[in-house]
Amino acid sequence: MPLHISRLTLSHFRSHLRSALDLDARPVVLYGPNGAGKTNLIEAVSLFSPGRGMRRASAQDMTRRPEALGWKITGLVETPEGLQDIASHSEDGTPRQVRINDKPAPQTRLGELVRMLWLLPSMDRLWIEGADGRRRFLDRMTLSFFPGHGEASLTYEKAMRQRNRLLKDQVRDPMWYRALESQMADAGAEIHSNRQRALARIAEAQQQASTQFPAAQLDLIQTEGEMPRSADDLRSALQESRFRDLAAGRTLVGPHRADLYGVFAAKGVPAADSSTGEQKALLISLVLSNARALVEDFGAPPIVLLDEVAAHLDAARRAALYDEICALGAQAWMTGTGDELFAELGTRAQYFEVTDDGAGSTVTAIRAP
Repeated sequence: MPLHISRLTLSHFRSHLRSALDLDARPVVLYGPNGAGKTNLIEAVSLFSPGRGMRRASAQDMTRRPEALGWKITGLVETPEGLQDIASHSEDGTPRQVRINDKPAPQTRLGELVRMLWLLPSMDRLWIEGADGRRRFLDRMTLSFFPGHGEASLTYEKAMRQRNRLLKDQVRDPMWYRALESQMADAGAEIHSNRQRALARIAEAQQQASTQFPAAQLDLIQTEGEMPRSADDLRSALQESRFRDLAAGRTLVGPHRADLYGVFAAKGVPAADSSTGEQKALLISLVLSNARALVEDFGAPPIVLLDEVAAHLDAARRAALYDEICALGAQAWMTGTGDELFAELGTRAQYFEVTDDGAGSTVTAIRAP
């Protein structure tokens, strides 16, 4: 049974007072006017994975106004480990809590059960904006292969925040730094290794694919200097960099200084210098390659969230995308303003119209065109 959500229920989540969808494993099409609540719905789906969801919003920001009571998302999810009853909720803006089969569970468990990827309109400028967005994109791919990557990232970031506080306060006693730098070194080396292994899997999947979307050559680079090769090397580098870091008031060496460099392989042109359409096609290609690799590694394709992905594709490219998604067997959630954008899917997908009457979003199942 492929990985998919078979029932989804939202309560007091953003524009949805209550919405419920019964689903099968086919791709999911959500269509309706702008502002109807389509993206809110797939944001809810993104919370079946670890982290803050595809918008990186706080739990309080996800609460439906004006009630502001908190929110709850529940789902029956078919996974390689069997059917799972997964729920996330937040009350009065508190951090979300996760329950799996009615038992409290850490978010890391979501990463083991559900592999998920997404592509949003805000990512269209990924190659030409700052390195932060590219790191997040890389880490989402990496997390899909290695669920422990999220925990390593949290450990590293927490220790780095504490170290940066010492640096800003101009603390010079080495004793205060040693334990933090040891944590950063161990977690940082794991982060770097996971990223490299993920890129290798993506490259392999691209080479083996027969696709109409262009391949990208990806490299992990540092915005300054080189990433130390091992935990011991990173520990030494952090110690040696303290004088520089004190002057800067922040940590200048480590995986948080990494960047993802992409090249349009067929043309040998950096992704940042490619056309807008080519940049979008490269991102789609990477998501599809990531999904193909997961079929081999995880035993099932991931759930894929594609917000407004069809809007800037011509009919031939749309058809190619839909064919590849269906060939993968992925439950891809796709949004658009009209069902005509998904005509090439026909009965291979399930359709829901999303509207908003002023009181909130309504989701209606529609027979396939």
